[in-house]
Amino acid sequence: MLSLIAAAGLTICSPGPRDNCVVDGDTFWLDGRKVRIADIDTPEVGAPKCDAEYALGMKATHRLRDLLNVGPFELKLIPGRERDKYGRDLRVVVRNGRSLGDQLVSEGLARTWTGRREPWC
Repeated sequence: MLSLIAAAGLTICSPGPRDNCVVDGDTFWLDGRKVRIADIDTPEVGAPKCDAEYALGMKATHRLRDLLNVGPFELKLIPGRERDKYGRDLRVVVRNGRSLGDQLVSEGLARTWTGRREPWC
């Protein structure tokens, strides 16, 4: 299932209520819903294990914000993976037939999701 989203003006999330902002390189809030990009994993910025992870995580965060703000995109549901254990909506973000997650991977800012996290340090 795809739904066309015309998001613009997403910011980097700050403390407090969140509505339309980017948390990190693979998570964002859209219209009050927390979305985890299902096909990638990016470095942590909230609890990084080393300075290099934090630096790469911040690059991924800013790049995701920029990519989401370019124009309309679709959120693709993967059957059987609607939500993660934290209650976030799991979706693949697609624009013009290409996963934005794949774009982050090709830019060295993310890894393809394999079902488990791998260390970044």
